Amino acid sequence: MGLRTRGDLTAFTGVRSTPGLMNSHGADRRYRCRRHDRPPGSGPFDERDAVTAQLNVLTIGYAGERVAGTVVLIRDGDLIAVVDPGMVANRSRILDPLRDLGIAAADVTDVVFSHHHPDHTLNAALFANARFHDFQAIYQDDVWLDRDITDDVSHLSPSVRLLSTPGHTPQDLSTLVDTPDGLIVCTHLWWTRHGPADDPFAPDRGLLRASRKSILSLRPAQIVPGHGEPFAPTPDTPL
Repeated sequence: MGLRTRGDLTAFTGVRSTPGLMNSHGADRRYRCRRHDRPPGSGPFDERDAVTAQLNVLTIGYAGERVAGTVVLIRDGDLIAVVDPGMVANRSRILDPLRDLGIAAADVTDVVFSHHHPDHTLNAALFANARFHDFQAIYQDDVWLDRDITDDVSHLSPSVRLLSTPGHTPQDLSTLVDTPDGLIVCTHLWWTRHGPADDPFAPDRGLLRASRKSILSLRPAQIVPGHGEPFAPTPDTPL
């Protein structure tokens, strides 16, 4: 699977574009899914449970004089998850693409924080019915459930799992999504396809490099970085 460019818009090849299923930048990010019957966060899954998920980029982030995070929607059966609902120019940049996909904020079952910087968490309260996931726990209302991470992995559904990837911060998580077109990784190990090679926030450059190498060893088809559009890793992807 590669990338093709339409003007200043980049879309995944091999994905059928459907009217109305476009992110706020006009790029279609659609993947098909198959259903499962287990609740999110219920624990490890057998390989026989493996199915494929649907991933949509709701809005593409940027960093400079202004900052916004890349926000992603993932669906896998009963799981409707938003990853990093942080700073955006207007909340409509998150809510409008969801509405176009037929999803209300109240329908979202789970929210994943890759880390706790406000540019990736600021709009979490849009999703009042969701469970919230970070590196240490699952939170909902007044319930705090310590996260069960085995071999640095915690499963949300058969096709969606969280991986401990310290680097940008010591507590970073990456969200791994199995789709019909391959593995997609949502992560802040890279801000954009260009890195930066030396993350100015990373407290340990060696740890960042190790986590980047770990993700690349999974041979993802695409990486969705913290502040940019999805990209296919190449030998030039910064370590």
